[in-house]
Amino acid sequence: MKIAVIGAGSTYTPELAEGLIQGAEELGLKELFLHDLHAQRLEIVGGLVERMVQAQGSPFTVRKTLDRVEALAGADFVLTQIRVGGQQARILDTKVCLAEGLIGQETTGPVGFAKAMRTIPVLLEICADVRAYAPGAFLINFTNPAGIATEAVVKYGGVRAIGLCNIPFGIKAAVAKECGVSPAEVELDYVGLNHLSWVRRVFVRGEDRTAELLQKAAVRPANILGLDLDPDFLEALGMWPSSYLNYYYLQDEMLEQLQAQPQVRGEVVAELEAELLELYQDPQLSTKPKQLEQRGGAHYSSAAVSLIRDIHLNTGRRHIVNVQNQGALPELPWDGVVEVPCVVDAQGAHPLVQGKLEAHIRGLIQQVKAYEELTVEAAVTKDYHTALLALAAHPLTRSVHKAKRLLEKFNAAHELQLVKG
Repeated sequence: MKIAVIGAGSTYTPELAEGLIQGAEELGLKELFLHDLHAQRLEIVGGLVERMVQAQGSPFTVRKTLDRVEALAGADFVLTQIRVGGQQARILDTKVCLAEGLIGQETTGPVGFAKAMRTIPVLLEICADVRAYAPGAFLINFTNPAGIATEAVVKYGGVRAIGLCNIPFGIKAAVAKECGVSPAEVELDYVGLNHLSWVRRVFVRGEDRTAELLQKAAVRPANILGLDLDPDFLEALGMWPSSYLNYYYLQDEMLEQLQAQPQVRGEVVAELEAELLELYQDPQLSTKPKQLEQRGGAHYSSAAVSLIRDIHLNTGRRHIVNVQNQGALPELPWDGVVEVPCVVDAQGAHPLVQGKLEAHIRGLIQQVKAYEELTVEAAVTKDYHTALLALAAHPLTRSVHKAKRLLEKFNAAHELQLVKG
């Protein structure tokens, strides 16, 4: 097997490498190609990965390259984890939104929109190379906003693709830890979109333990502020909401907290990444440093490697991933991407029918799905009016006037080259 990682200069890459080392024999992994546009970051991060692999007896060969075609040629799996514009674009977008009195979070709302608009054209360029040089490969997308990015790839990329988020696996791992079982013994009745999801039921070894576990095993990513939902509301909801839903359920409170922070999250991450890159340069370091846990992305390695393994081995196991709906959630578009349980085999991920959505979550999901559809269309067509409709459709934008001002600023700052048709 050959795996290509596009965006391997990410500080997440040693986390991924750890899992690939552990799973190398089962995967039959022979070559890991690391590609990035930034030579210095690739050399630093890739150097640590090389030392990690050597320290474990070199179960596979690591190649670093600035040539994307070389990385992709003949690959069986392509992992995309790119950040177009870097942390500086994220910081700019966040501050623009906060100045408008709007929530600034890079996967949710207007900041997520801006990131999608920058990212989708680049992902589609990568897809063109995959079609040309690795036509049989599976593309596993970890790039945020994962649901929107994956929808663009599935609709317009012409490759086999699955979107991956670490949150569902993190929930399973938290439940498993609480119950003293393995994550494989936990099943979730899980519905929604990426970073807009609910766990309706939790099954441990086939037993429904939802009521007992609803409050116990919460998973809060490092980038989510520590605000808790009202217990009566949670009881009424009867589900386990993703922490990202705080941006919707506690919109005013989250905005107030974000505006009070001395630094936006992008600034915190930029400092953390600088520290990590300095650590990675230590020639004596041959394991991922503990500081990487502060970066977020816990369980990314486990989720990615287990997904690749189950495709490779044609296992038929279940994974919660981002795939084309195909009727799994009947109130949403057939060709839209959703985050639901799927059966994974050698042909990919096949969504399982989840039935009708409850009224108290259906409206929000449908509204955000409409925003996602419009955002993909805007990123592909470069149409200004479609982009304006997309931004105005998101429930966190609040005002058409604010949507227009934001769009003008994003268009200028990131050279989106939107055209009024």
